[in-house]
Amino acid sequence: MSFSTTTINDLPDVILSNIIAAISNTRTRNAASLVSRKWLFLDRSTRASLTLRGNARDLFMLPSCFRSVTHLDLSLLSPWGHPLLSGGPAALFAQLLSQMFPNVLSLVIYSRNPNAIRVLAPHWPLIRQIKLVRWHQRPVVGPGDDISPVFENCRELVDLDLSSFYCWTDDIPIVLRSYPLSASRLTCLNLMNPAITDGFKGEEVEEITKCCPNLKKLYIVCLFNPSYVGFVGDETLGLIPVNCPKLSVLCLADPLALVNARVDPETQGFSAEDASVTVSTLIEMFSGLPLLEEFMFDVSHNVRDSGPALEILNSKCLKLKCLKIGNFHGISMPVESKLDGVALCQRLESLSIRNVADLTDMGLIAIARGCSKLSKFEVQGCKNITGRGMRTFVCILSRTLVEVKISCCMNLGAKSSLKALEPIQGRIRKLHIDCIWDDFDELDDLHEIETENDFDDELGNKRKKQKLDFDLNDFSNGFQEKTWEKLEHLSLWFPVGELLTPLVSSGLENCPNLEEIFIKIEGDCRFLPKPAHREFGLTSLALYPKLSKMKLDCGDTIGYAHTAPSGHMDLSLWERFYLYGIGDLSLIELDYWPPQDKDVNQRSLSLPAAGLLQGCLMLRKLFIHGTAHEHFLMFLLRIPNLRDVQLREDYYPAPENDMSTEMRADSCSRFEDALNRRQIED
Repeated sequence: MSFSTTTINDLPDVILSNIIAAISNTRTRNAASLVSRKWLFLDRSTRASLTLRGNARDLFMLPSCFRSVTHLDLSLLSPWGHPLLSGGPAALFAQLLSQMFPNVLSLVIYSRNPNAIRVLAPHWPLIRQIKLVRWHQRPVVGPGDDISPVFENCRELVDLDLSSFYCWTDDIPIVLRSYPLSASRLTCLNLMNPAITDGFKGEEVEEITKCCPNLKKLYIVCLFNPSYVGFVGDETLGLIPVNCPKLSVLCLADPLALVNARVDPETQGFSAEDASVTVSTLIEMFSGLPLLEEFMFDVSHNVRDSGPALEILNSKCLKLKCLKIGNFHGISMPVESKLDGVALCQRLESLSIRNVADLTDMGLIAIARGCSKLSKFEVQGCKNITGRGMRTFVCILSRTLVEVKISCCMNLGAKSSLKALEPIQGRIRKLHIDCIWDDFDELDDLHEIETENDFDDELGNKRKKQKLDFDLNDFSNGFQEKTWEKLEHLSLWFPVGELLTPLVSSGLENCPNLEEIFIKIEGDCRFLPKPAHREFGLTSLALYPKLSKMKLDCGDTIGYAHTAPSGHMDLSLWERFYLYGIGDLSLIELDYWPPQDKDVNQRSLSLPAAGLLQGCLMLRKLFIHGTAHEHFLMFLLRIPNLRDVQLREDYYPAPENDMSTEMRADSCSRFEDALNRRQIED
């Protein structure tokens, strides 16, 4: 008797190609392509997005099998930040790229000078999306000359992203005026660039919106400071819906909001000045944008009594699902259980509030009662909310909430934040907390929270009273033995000098599916004494069995780069403190921002750091967001499976001296050659 075996290869090619095309993870696709020649062909023919790595000089290594790629990222070619090529080779490189990837519709490129985009753009006339990247100083060219090649050659462009491209604010209006037809085609414009320290002035915002009447998405950093000439105020905001009535996404932010500036916990929560933005203007703007789905407004100056404007936002923008506001005061001031302000935005799925000085526990609970669909919630710089209010908020939203960020709230340190989140331990996927180790003394006498959940349905005639009973005495009696079983991403903030080791005992000891952790350390260590402990505590993270990705950001840790006064530590010793024990983790990917000396604009890998990083034996991908000496890089060759290493000066201003030993192109090329000569098993 003969038996026939049916395998997945017996599926029709159309079905099998759809299955492979649905795989998003790059390594999984690469593994699938090794099964057979058939799978290899199907993977290559269905790959729509590709990020090229390697050195731009090695033209012979350009792949020729990804003919279906529509999104091509050239921003990570090494040496990172250098022009692709110049002169004749640049034309050859552009010609080869157009032959290898004939169907490109979306492009990301590091544009150190206008030559790269001027040479490449004509080869893809149907391109629709472009993102320019540049962290170096703007070259000496005429106004708008480094952006105009995009509009000259890309007649079908609808999406332009300059959020990582340093330029002058007056470059943008000049280019848009020079190419009115191309500007009118734009539906998405991203100018949310943190390197633009002052922001776009009111007249520039008016000109940009006037030139792009068909915009559906606008992200822009604005000058809201009323002390400056040309600030954005009522007049400019009133013209936005007139000039761009089709907007579905509108994000307006002060430059300080983009750098995630933390408020002083000793202040009252109000900024020194009020913004020149009135509630009546906000109401007018919301009334003119009925298609709005996402709205961000962070002015870093007081917008007082904003509740009525947010109520109009709810009634006029019926598609609104995502709201981010900063320095808006009076957003929820419930009286006798009557909902008001942002609590009436019942269709919201994502809410982020920053620096709301008068938000109390009752206001927070009202938001939970009214915004019953929230799956993502971020609160930052709200000093009047407590663990009791946050726990009640979480209980009300326990069926929907999966992402939470609690930052810079004076009464919510690490332990009280984790305790407040206990009701959703089993469902939360992404979490951020500040690692300020607090206690629960103020919560010892709390037994029961009772709240009325009064709300109106669409007919306005339904009222419901809900009683929440739970024992909060265990705030002081330790944590329940409960697993954070769905937590995949954990983000932590530390003041400089604080230890990581108390984290596990604070309630995060059981995270079986945690895959990625982001640790940001911030502060000035120049006047701190030497740490009393040898290490920061990375070894304690070995408790998490699936932890494979880490971002360790010490970029805002400021110190002495070379010489330190007697009794002070230089940055190399601080790096040793923070990196000690990293070799005990089974990391596959690591992004690392070295600490910096801002006085000399140096963020460079030190000798102790290079020695400790070489102990990460499982590492495959390493991004160093700074510079490194060539002989320090050679330490990394001892990592057996390391395949992808990037030196990225993606901070502004990136160092201009390309001939220094930390970053010269020849040093990077020699390291890459040595890396590629090694035999890697898979």
